[in-house]
Amino acid sequence: MFHVEIRQFPNVTRSFNLSEGELNAKILVPWSRRENFELGEREWEPARAKLTVLEGRELRSDEIGLGRGWANVNRYAENVTERVLALARAQAKPGGVASGEASAFKDVVRAQCASDRLAVHQVLWLANSRHPEWRVSERLALAESAVWELLHEGRLIMLRRVSGDSGPEYPPADRPEWQPALLSWATWSDSAEPRWFVVAPD
Repeated sequence: MFHVEIRQFPNVTRSFNLSEGELNAKILVPWSRRENFELGEREWEPARAKLTVLEGRELRSDEIGLGRGWANVNRYAENVTERVLALARAQAKPGGVASGEASAFKDVVRAQCASDRLAVHQVLWLANSRHPEWRVSERLALAESAVWELLHEGRLIMLRRVSGDSGPEYPPADRPEWQPALLSWATWSDSAEPRWFVVAPD
């Protein structure tokens, strides 16, 4: 679930328990196009407002009441503002990632990881091979969003390469490690000694 805060001095609005589709339709699509939109009975201007998007579990109604919702969600949710905006902007461009292609690419990645672990940078290689005509930023956005969404859907597990007594070991990465790993350019460019891998669950 996604939770959103929009600030445009002196006003603030928050919306909780949004699905990915609701987040895109209500906020990210107009935001990426720099178009004004309505939320919380007020019109917002992307050029003047600040957007924060958090991802985490669904809040119960008693956790939202009396203005406690944002404090509660900040205790555990991940700030995914930059990631979701980057993907929305890529989709808004001509030749951007259509939803059908994004879904099909996720299936390709999942299938590749079913038999053996895949270094995260190799997911970008898959995007390169499928769409050599796309801009590099669009291929990277496709690869990054596929890994991120598959991890959150429980269809992939991220592994961290560490040194062991008898060679490299690959324990599961903790959830808080996902975002820093996927936001690091080294993850996508280091083919010599990759640190991060993905594999399908048993």
